Amino acid sequence: MTRLTVIGSINLDIVATAPRLPLAGETVTGAALARHPGGKGANQALAAARLGATVSLIGRVGADAMADEALASLRAGAVDLTGVRVDRERATGVALIAVDPTGENQIVVAAGANHGMGVGDLPARIEGPLILQLELPVAVVEAAAARAEGFVAVNLAPAAPVSEALLGRADLLIVNEGEAAFYGDALHAGGGRVVVTLGAAGAVMFEKGREVARAAPPRVEVVDATGAGDAFVGAIVVALRERLAPDAALAFACAAGALAATRPGAQPSLPSRAEVEALLLG
Repeated sequence: MTRLTVIGSINLDIVATAPRLPLAGETVTGAALARHPGGKGANQALAAARLGATVSLIGRVGADAMADEALASLRAGAVDLTGVRVDRERATGVALIAVDPTGENQIVVAAGANHGMGVGDLPARIEGPLILQLELPVAVVEAAAARAEGFVAVNLAPAAPVSEALLGRADLLIVNEGEAAFYGDALHAGGGRVVVTLGAAGAVMFEKGREVARAAPPRVEVVDATGAGDAFVGAIVVALRERLAPDAALAFACAAGALAATRPGAQPSLPSRAEVEALLLG
């Protein structure tokens, strides 16, 4: 069984499903409100756990009722939360999400306790495999990668300046098209694998700047794309650690992302291993 550590953000997502997304300065009425656990770190941890991995999460929440909501699905999914600390000075992170009927979304994040996390919250040694994202302070992410003793995957989202050392240490970098444009050729300088997600067009994998695999997602009816990227990240790491070939790993991850887009919310939408395998079988 694959064992993973995820170091990352933990949020409560407050989601308004509206007739359409607002323009700048515009108010759109008629929305339905829902609350779901979220945060890229928490989402990717639960995604990997639902796909069969044994997962430990390191992060921070506030000393508030929102923390209980934010951690509920992780507890139910058997994610090890012994590395999650309570911040007495900051609130649990919150993501405010607007979703339209096509599944497109707009997201504003109040990081709260996530940005209170420091290098001192990290273990002195981190046994891999490890998944990181950029919703924590970059210094924490870079220190975690430096302390990792095994495989390191970094989802460079949301895009932000990072050190060459982080890019070079990563065995796997995962970005969407916008993030790929932000980082440019620096993505391929470190020699590790790079995966670029292409939305409805699927994903492509590079090794040393050369394309080695490409996959398209199965056709699904999109309801809410909020958790699709995190489902993809958890799935691609699980697949590669299970030694699937690049094309099979991409197909597995694309199927997981596609399934996540068929249901509302981030964590509620994350698929099980059985669901992914059934979709791949057609």
